[in-house]
Amino acid sequence: MGTEDGERVGLRERKKQETRAALSWAAIRLAVERGLDNVRVEDIAAEVGVSPRTFNNYFSSKSEAIAARHLDRARRIAVELRAQPTSKPLWEAITDAALAQLALGQESDGEHAPGEQWIAGVRLMVTDPALQGEFFKANAAAEAEFAAAIAERTGTDVTRDLYPRLVAGAVGTAVTVVTEQWLRADPPVPIAALLRDALRQLAAGLPVP
Repeated sequence: MGTEDGERVGLRERKKQETRAALSWAAIRLAVERGLDNVRVEDIAAEVGVSPRTFNNYFSSKSEAIAARHLDRARRIAVELRAQPTSKPLWEAITDAALAQLALGQESDGEHAPGEQWIAGVRLMVTDPALQGEFFKANAAAEAEFAAAIAERTGTDVTRDLYPRLVAGAVGTAVTVVTEQWLRADPPVPIAALLRDALRQLAAGLPVP
């Protein structure tokens, strides 16, 4: 493949990712504004200026579109973990990777303050029964990818060894617990501080307080 062909493929892939992200943001925004039951696939597609068929090329339902933001962010933790120096201790690398991708304020939907729509979307996912199934599916997919990254880093086998899946499951649970704690916190607390504390406790073997 020549350079120009590679650039065209790269451009197409970027455009696909941008369309996917735009559809997900539109689904979150409309569901937050109107309530999930009052949002149709046609409404989401119209917000982005594409056809319902295009929406269906990316997502099988509006719930999947909403959960996509959570899944994409979780997948980026696995990518970030692979990018961490191999000399860095495992739990330090996990913490740095998670904080790099979960700290709020790193992304915007283009119309609202960074993190604002993500916060609203997270609240929706953890409280709306119709979305919780997609939320759990997204968690499972993200944990599988994270387990693979941990296996690569530790020289273990993700299909035979317990360790990478145990660590991935523990980190996934920590993220879920931290998110719920952060949503309920009064007064508000930074999610990064909660996540760092949760992963510190995991790395220490969850000693009794």
